[in-house]
Amino acid sequence: MKPSLRTPLGHVRGLGSAKDGTHHWWMQRVTAVALVPLTLWFVVGLICHVGAEQSAVQAWLGNPVNAGLMILFVATAYFHGYLGTQVVIEDYVHNELLKVAGILAVKFAAAFLGIVSIIAILKLATGA
Repeated sequence: MKPSLRTPLGHVRGLGSAKDGTHHWWMQRVTAVALVPLTLWFVVGLICHVGAEQSAVQAWLGNPVNAGLMILFVATAYFHGYLGTQVVIEDYVHNELLKVAGILAVKFAAAFLGIVSIIAILKLATGA
């Protein structure tokens, strides 16, 4: 029989590593890596449109590739921000009620602002 690193109580309950921390850690790294090229693309796009009229930006976002990349950038940035803020709340807020409320508030804010941002991008891209 292979020796186990789990406690007797953990063994009885079938618990061990919750594996949630590993998934969260990986998602932060994946979104960070995805944000590198997306941020470079975004900054180049901003620089190219400094002082441009709204119609020029609409034409640029009217390209499906640019609209898709902008939506991907916004969604990834909000998700990455949510993940990082969640870790800060979990590490530094010790009152359980405030911790849960803070995480829920950040999750709601990220989802709401992400959806509003994506709708704004789609409105600009379609000229609506």
